[in-house]
Amino acid sequence: MPYSIGQVAKKTGLSTYTLRYYDRKGLMPFVKRSPSGRREFTDKNLDFIDLITCLKGTGMQLSEIRKFVELAMQGDATLTTRLNIFKQQQEAVKAQIKQSQKFLDKLDYKVRFYTAACEAGTETAVSGNCDLPDQPIVINEQLRVKRA
Repeated sequence: MPYSIGQVAKKTGLSTYTLRYYDRKGLMPFVKRSPSGRREFTDKNLDFIDLITCLKGTGMQLSEIRKFVELAMQGDATLTTRLNIFKQQQEAVKAQIKQSQKFLDKLDYKVRFYTAACEAGTETAVSGNCDLPDQPIVINEQLRVKRA
């Protein structure tokens, strides 16, 4: 039983607008149309849409995804090329994760720093090295703001 675009939107979490946009951009040439022109999606189409969503979520540009879809439509003759695309995207995601971990380390440090500053009542009493986020945050007791 084919799915309507509305049903696919509910199943995938994508809006009908996004699905139509992806179709216009050539990302879903595999979707058949009824005699009246309505898109008719299959479970296999849903799997492919999930892959498109994954690739988009990893930062791949729509033009690159379209090239991948075109290769997939050509069949097994393009297996090696598609594998290489996945390997490249895998490396890109690993680099994103590494950069995100650096950002998270910086945020963790800042949370510890500002927690200590709130406890001390001033930033002036707090010392630490943002470039060495694992180092302890130290509160200089002499600079602590005395509270009544």
